[in-house]
Order: sequence, then C-alpha cells, then structure tokens
Amino acid sequence: MYRKILTAVNEHLNSEITARYAMNLARICDAKLYLCFIAERGLPSASLENAEEAMRRIFIEASKMDLRAETITETGDPVRMVSEIVRHEGIDIVFASTRREDVEKRFFAGTVARRLLLTLTSSVALVRVVHIGRIHPKEILVPLKARIDHVEERAYFTAKIAQAFSSKTLLFHAPKPLSRFFHGEIHLSPLEWEKKLPDDIYHFMEHLRRYRVIHDGRMVPGVTGRTITIEASSKRHDLIIMGASERSLLSSILKGNPVEDVLRDTPCDLIILRPGHEDTDS
Repeated sequence: MYRKILTAVNEHLNSEITARYAMNLARICDAKLYLCFIAERGLPSASLENAEEAMRRIFIEASKMDLRAETITETGDPVRMVSEIVRHEGIDIVFASTRREDVEKRFFAGTVARRLLLTLTSSVALVRVVHIGRIHPKEILVPLKARIDHVEERAYFTAKIAQAFSSKTLLFHAPKPLSRFFHGEIHLSPLEWEKKLPDDIYHFMEHLRRYRVIHDGRMVPGVTGRTITIEASSKRHDLIIMGASERSLLSSILKGNPVEDVLRDTPCDLIILRPGHEDTDS
C-alpha cells in the first residue's frame, strides 16, 4: 500500500524524530523514502543550517538501514510545495511533525498541520513528539470509534508500525457510559469482547490478524478524549495511533473533537492518521 513515503523535515528536533517513524515504516514496507525540506522565505540562517544538518543526519541513517532515499530541498510555501511533490512523485503517505502552535490553537486553525491534513491528496501521518528519547515504542494504544472509515488502511498502518518496532498493540474503545452512574472499565474475555464489538472494529481486528499482529482489547465507557489520555498515562503506553478524517476535522468546529483533546493532553507520542487510500474490499 505504501510504496513511496515522504517525511517533511525542518529546523525543529520534532521533525527529525518524526522522520524516524517514517524511516521505520519505509523499512518494513520496502518503500522509497523522500526527505523533504521546504525553506520558507525569510527563514533565519541558523534555522536553515539546522534543517540542512537534520537532512544530512537522516539521510545517513536511512543509508545505514539500506533504504532507497532521495532528498528534496525547495523554497516557498511548505503546503503548496509538498502538495506539488506529492502529485509529481506519486507519494502514498506524508509524515509531518506538529509544532507548538498546533497544540495551542483550537482545531489547528491556520496551522501548517491543518492545511496539510485538508490539502494533500495522499495519506497524512501527523506526529506529535512528547518523549524525545523514546523512539522505539513497545506499547501502542489504538483508540477506535464505533464507525471507522478506511478500515483497511488504518489497520495496515497500525500493523506495519507495530511490526517495525515489534510493539504490543492494545485496541481501545470508549463507548458512551451505560448510565450516568457507571464509569468503570468493562473487563471482558476475548470472546465476550468480540461479541460486543461494533462491526467496524471487528473488521479492523480481522485485518490485524491477516498481518499476524498480536493485539489485546479493552472498553472503558467515558468521555472519549479524556478516557484515552488516562488510559495512555495509567498503562504507560509509548505511542497512540488515532484516526482523523476530513469530515471529523471540519465538524469539530461545531461538535468538538477527541483527536484535538488527545493532541493537547497526550502523555506519549501521538500519530494522527488521515487515510487517503480507499478500501479494496468494501
């Protein structure tokens, strides 16, 4: 599914950590890796030098991993230039790191991150780095809604990240509480868990089985965003992988968005995946 992977590099360390997620995905998918630095006009010389040094370090590391890698350096608007590269090169997925402004601004308003999510024709993996030194996640938390679009790609992405790092995976569903008096965790056997699952989550699990990814499951009724961050913190997960669609991003202005809540409060690294590939078995 992913044959060409692009990672956007800039002067910030977060982008270099994000590139390592992209490199490991490229390795496990046998994909070509594109390292892309778009220098905005007026960028200070010190920032330019930092970005160029990051590009060199990442390229050397990619070479040591025997990855097919190509570097692209341009000047201009990052979103417009990355969009052109995606179309010209046929990129399947773009990795980009969040910036401080993405966390502070509601609904990513006016940020490069939001523009990438809404503009690119490829899939997008937006990464918020919380632990600089924890690059190899061993425990991955995967929150799932009752209704999931692009089930096949979401499961593929999760499976390949888990395989790349030999990670344990926990599928997590936070349904509405059964009553206002009950907010506790539902402990179920694997068979009971599957019987109570919404169809889309069951299909997600079926895809993971095809990739032979071992996973556990848990349901905890409550407010989705807060419940996810509590789960990640209390169980000491290293990475959260969440899905975001264009529809959910646009409707967040009216209804609020659990993805935004987790982006702001996550205790560990977070990858927000906006899939761009249609399911082949739908």
